[in-house]
Amino acid sequence: MRQLAQRAKVAARTLSHASTKQKDQALAAIARELLKARGEIEAANALDLSDARAEGKNEAFLDRLKVNVAACAAAVRAVRKLDDPVGKVTRAWKRPNGLKVRKVRLPLGVLLMIYESRPNVTTDAAALALKSGNAVILRGGKESLRTNTALAEAIRRGLAGHLSEDAVQLVPTADRESLLALLKLDGLIDLCIPRGGEGLIRFVAEHARIPVVKHYQGVCHVYVHAQADLKKAQGIIVNAKTSRPGVCNAAECLLVDEKVAPKFLPSAAKALLARGVELRGDARTVELLPGLPVVPAQEGDFGREFLELKLAVRVVDGLDQALDHIARYGSEHTEAIVTKSKAAAQRFEREVCASAVIWNASTRFNDGAELGLGTEVGISTSRLHAFGPMGLEELTAQKFVVEGNGQVR
Repeated sequence: MRQLAQRAKVAARTLSHASTKQKDQALAAIARELLKARGEIEAANALDLSDARAEGKNEAFLDRLKVNVAACAAAVRAVRKLDDPVGKVTRAWKRPNGLKVRKVRLPLGVLLMIYESRPNVTTDAAALALKSGNAVILRGGKESLRTNTALAEAIRRGLAGHLSEDAVQLVPTADRESLLALLKLDGLIDLCIPRGGEGLIRFVAEHARIPVVKHYQGVCHVYVHAQADLKKAQGIIVNAKTSRPGVCNAAECLLVDEKVAPKFLPSAAKALLARGVELRGDARTVELLPGLPVVPAQEGDFGREFLELKLAVRVVDGLDQALDHIARYGSEHTEAIVTKSKAAAQRFEREVCASAVIWNASTRFNDGAELGLGTEVGISTSRLHAFGPMGLEELTAQKFVVEGNGQVR
């Protein structure tokens, strides 16, 4: 692992001052190689999926594990089209003594990407790292090792002749010892980005000697305010819960204002039940939905990341109680309000602490591609140094460049 990281460190130095043209040519070649290798990648993925089914993994897990090679290539091409952040001047000013000061973006160095289940992270992380001038070490889970290996081989073929192949390296094993070794390589690895279940994130945070950007849980709420457009609200919660229930920006709890709950809940509940959602409602929710199969909610259902077709539902007295609930049970990932009231929306935006606060739209929009970042390496909920989807700019730091003419202090 130390040798692998040392190679990445050497590659990162060269990559840090590679031209935009060089990086874009490499990304274009990677996208082509991915499509050329589509058959072998899909064959590898089929074996990983077969093992997962044999182990009894649920549909949400299988959905995360399944690879879409065309989408992976498209994400690489989308990153290629983005502006290169390296060398970008974010601020400039002149001091009274004549010193000229600029803040300029530069790569972080060597990234360690640790992830589970989702093989598309292999290509997303590689593309974002390369465009932002960083080398990346990819450490996927055992459940997707075959798929990740096939993807990484295509990526390295694309790098050949353009950039160092050591700029993107896949750890060839998923054993715990190699992960522990990587987490101790301070001085060689500049940032660790773990992406996966809460257990993985906590393990990494507890054992790392290198900086870690954490992404714990995605306990996302949709609050239907007293002045909500109820038709829009129903469409939003159905999408937020059911479009991809196994991802971190899926809604896990529905909060409904008591003023609209009698009218809204019966229709929304039927729409959700029709799509296979199990509803776990508080006492007022159960009372408003007689005859419908609503499970009485337990305390543990609020603040829980289900990652499947289950939804906690609570009727609240108003905006104050909704804000209190989110502050207590939210995970600072994504929170949405549905309302026609600008004042209520602005208060929600101001008081809710989350990496994305959304007004009149689905929680599913807290996503790098949807927000125009091309793609992402993950969604940070740690607030240091990034908060929300981590795209190109979040994979850079800023340095001060100072130009003088003989000034002394």
